Amino acid sequence: MQDFLLDILSHPFTWGLIAGLVLCVTVWRSGHVQRSEQKREIKRLNVELADLNKHLGQQLKITAAGNDTLNAELESLREKNENLRVSIATLQQKPGKAEARLLQVYDRAVHLLLERAPGFAPAWEAAIRDAEAHVADSESGLTKLVRRVTRPALSAPTTQTTSSQE
Repeated sequence: MQDFLLDILSHPFTWGLIAGLVLCVTVWRSGHVQRSEQKREIKRLNVELADLNKHLGQQLKITAAGNDTLNAELESLREKNENLRVSIATLQQKPGKAEARLLQVYDRAVHLLLERAPGFAPAWEAAIRDAEAHVADSESGLTKLVRRVTRPALSAPTTQTTSSQE
């Protein structure tokens, strides 16, 4: 039997078969190791992908909530702006507003007329035009604020009226 084993081992086919089997086992083993490493890598990447998807979902929810809040606030501000616009329009149409403006024009005209009294009618017309221009200018800008603070002094006597009464 030993001769038989020596005879088989000395044959070149047997050495080729043994070398092929060793090579086959080595390749199979390295492939198995690579497959197990790839499975671990795939599992790690799937966990990472799930974490990223979870984070992205949370981020989108936060962004959507913020956008909803901003849109609600914007709509509220638009509504307040429209209400204020309507209030301003209503206040400008308030009865007596035009009369108060005309009274202011006449008050200014009277004061100017008292300063330039040589001829009454032309001076009166010129004074009214000047007073209307002054009031129109004072309805915008800084003079509007001053006009609101200092309404026309209707009962304030001027120097000429007090001197004419004496």
